Amino acid sequence: MAKPDDRSDNVEKLQQLIHDTEENYRETEEYLSKHGDEIDPSEAEQLRAKNARRLQSIEGFREEIRDEAHDH
Repeated sequence: MAKPDDRSDNVEKLQQLIHDTEENYRETEEYLSKHGDEIDPSEAEQLRAKNARRLQSIEGFREEIRDEAHDH
C-alpha cells in the first residue's frame, strides 16, 4: 500500500534547498573571483553556466514556496 502524500514539511525542505544552493552559488563566485584568471577559460564558463542554472533553481524553489503558501 502506498504511503500517504505528506507535504507538511515541503516549505522547510525548499527553504533548505534555497540555502544550500545559494551557498554553492557564493562559493563558486568566490572561487571564480580568486582563481578565474588561473583556470581554463572553458572551465570558468562551465562554472558560470552552472551558477546561472543555480539562480534559475532558486527562483523555481521560491515559486514552489509561494504555491505551497497559496494552497494552504
